[in-house]
Amino acid sequence: MSKLDLLAFGAHPDDVEIGMAGTIALYAKQGFKIGICNLTRAELSSNGTPAIRQEEAERAAAILGVSERYQLDLPDRGLSFYTSDQLREVVSLIRKTKPRLVFAPYPIDRHPDHGMAKTLIQEALFNSGIRNYECAEGHLAHKVEEFHLYMINAYVKPDFIIDISSVIKEKQDALSAYKSQFEKGTDSVNTPLTNGYITRVAAREQLYGSEAGVEYAEGFKTTKPLLVKQLLD
Repeated sequence: MSKLDLLAFGAHPDDVEIGMAGTIALYAKQGFKIGICNLTRAELSSNGTPAIRQEEAERAAAILGVSERYQLDLPDRGLSFYTSDQLREVVSLIRKTKPRLVFAPYPIDRHPDHGMAKTLIQEALFNSGIRNYECAEGHLAHKVEEFHLYMINAYVKPDFIIDISSVIKEKQDALSAYKSQFEKGTDSVNTPLTNGYITRVAAREQLYGSEAGVEYAEGFKTTKPLLVKQLLD
């Protein structure tokens, strides 16, 4: 298992893609090793099935150039009740892949699982750095360099943004891979995702971009201040 440069966690398959598919595609194209980990299989989703969702997640990962995709089996709508064994499983993945950067959902969101995912990952990151904490597979302690949060349904003032103008098509294609979630079919029901959701996500990224003078951007929140080493060259 090679080390990852970036590991992004989502509560459900499609969370990471909604929030930061452009950033993933951008850095994957530059040769960085990117991983996505979904904590649940979204077994309670109104549309699609867990099996279909896995196929869609694989297609999206291929579009974005993801190096590794991980699927855990925590319960959908049960992330606030995770067990010590499940926490150790997440810690084990962090220690095994040794990412430099970790991302999780921004907690203020209409879906409670997104906020719970952030809490779980924050706990796992802290425990990952404790030398005497035993994880599921016995890996050595690892501390990540930075922990940031991506937006799913929220629109808040970001702490920093990343220009994704050159990869907006990859982001839209990755989201379109989740047909069961974002396309209204004959057997599907109406949800906030089935009525122009991808268009709204693109509009949000366009608005973030306009604030920085680029066409499209993804916004992020930090968990600690960013260190600027040099303001002037």
